[in-house]
Amino acid sequence: MKTWVKKSIVVMVAFLTFGLITPTHEIWEAFDQNPSNRASIGPSSGTNTAEAHEISQEQTEIQQEPVDYSTLLIDAAKEQSYIKFGTKIGPKISNEFDEIIFPKMEEAIAMTLAGIDDASLASLTISERPSGNYGEKIFNISNNETGTDLIRFHVRTEKRPQEGYYYNFHYHSAEDDFMAHNNLGDIYWEKNTPPKWLS
Repeated sequence: MKTWVKKSIVVMVAFLTFGLITPTHEIWEAFDQNPSNRASIGPSSGTNTAEAHEISQEQTEIQQEPVDYSTLLIDAAKEQSYIKFGTKIGPKISNEFDEIIFPKMEEAIAMTLAGIDDASLASLTISERPSGNYGEKIFNISNNETGTDLIRFHVRTEKRPQEGYYYNFHYHSAEDDFMAHNNLGDIYWEKNTPPKWLS
């Protein structure tokens, strides 16, 4: 008899008798030697066949619910962006990022993913190590199977004379071998030098 069935029966007996009767080795031996007992193993006590079928059907429906890979990537993109900003930069630029930059990021991701079938979407992943210091990388979306990047999102810190520091958000796409600088927008910091990323 399978171990999990034995454990289930122990639990069931303990539950039904409120722990007053504990199954002994003689019970297991008698159970193993009587073939009619084996055939009677079905849904757990208190669950009839119709209920067991209904539960099984619900579990199947849950498992068959399609995964929205695009939404998962977009959620991860926002998370990686805020990881890069850290606690010093994030609070100061979060409103403008959420209202101006991130919607454009979503558009760029949607354009990149358009026309990719579900099987290929399932193999896409987002990098989890934004660069620190004053590095530009926020995240890349890559194909796990081939190891190639589809799109790379960056933010560059720019000092503009007599104005101060800006964050320039942009991306590079595999469509042109990452040559073009596709602008997403700028967020003003201030005249003082901004903190390092991830700080």
